Order: sequence, then structure tokens, then C-alpha cells
Amino acid sequence: MILKKELGKVIDWSKIDKEDYLLAMERSPIKNIEIKVLLKEALTDKIDDREVYMKGIDASYNYEGYSIYKTEDLKNSKN
Repeated sequence: MILKKELGKVIDWSKIDKEDYLLAMERSPIKNIEIKVLLKEALTDKIDDREVYMKGIDASYNYEGYSIYKTEDLKNSKN
């Protein structure tokens, strides 16, 4: 919300590789430049784009090891 409100930007999580993100997070307490660069490169001004938001949810689940469902599949299901 801070990025959106203050900068007019959000992170497009679909542009961040899982392994790169996890390694950068692991090292961030010692040196946080890597995570800053990774996140800065993924910034977008598409702050109201539903697809960017939904891909962020998918990326979050993927980072946690869940990849059974994609938000796109759930949206298109008839349940």
C-alpha cells in the first residue's frame, strides 16, 4: 500500500523468480541491496490492474510451494 500510495507503483510479482526472491530474502538481514534491486526492477505503474494483482497472489502461493491452482483457473471454473 505504501508503494501504491506514495509512488503510484506496485510490484509485479510475476516478474520475480522464486529462487532469486527467496535467496535475496535470506540474505537481506545482512545486506539488503539485492532484495531492493530485485523489487525495484519489478515495479509497475499498473496499480489498478486486476491481472497484476491476481498474478501476485499466484506468485505468493508459488513462493510457499503451492502450485496446484492458479487464480486464472479458478476464475474460469464453473463452480
